[in-house]
Amino acid sequence: MSGKHTQRANGDNAAADHVVIESPTKSDGAALWRIARDSQKLDLNSSYAYLLWCHDFTDTSVVARVDGKAVGFVIGYRRQSKQDAAVVWQVAVDDSQRGRGLAGRMLDTLFIGLVRHGVRYLETTITPDNEASIRLFRSFAERWDAELETAELFAAADFPDEHEAEHIYRIGPLADRA
Repeated sequence: MSGKHTQRANGDNAAADHVVIESPTKSDGAALWRIARDSQKLDLNSSYAYLLWCHDFTDTSVVARVDGKAVGFVIGYRRQSKQDAAVVWQVAVDDSQRGRGLAGRMLDTLFIGLVRHGVRYLETTITPDNEASIRLFRSFAERWDAELETAELFAAADFPDEHEAEHIYRIGPLADRA
């Protein structure tokens, strides 16, 4: 898939009117790493991983900006074994923008473009205690009028370190919203 995801977010909040959602660039990697680190909820990947994500997975990721500054992101990838599925790896929103629906707008912007290029399913994993993420993806399924299936993917015992179980959420089929 080629092309750039871009959307000016509309909302009731004045700050939300200045949000631009678009594909990340290599120069966004450091900011995405900081947003993930500051979330204190996400598993933090290496700074190198975020740089690679912004270089190699721009078609399946978006960054939200306010006045040019990165304030949120969704990073994902297409599954090689299931080209009709895109996996959302991480979603994060800066503290300054939380509670404004930005995570949902970023997901919608990303998947509007992905559906046009053959994606029919969103997949993600969530720990059972992450209520905010569970609400986000349930809300996405409702907005897209799509089925949501969930099951345990990785048990806590599967991890070599202390980590909660990860449940897979599969949402779809997703229809073109054009």
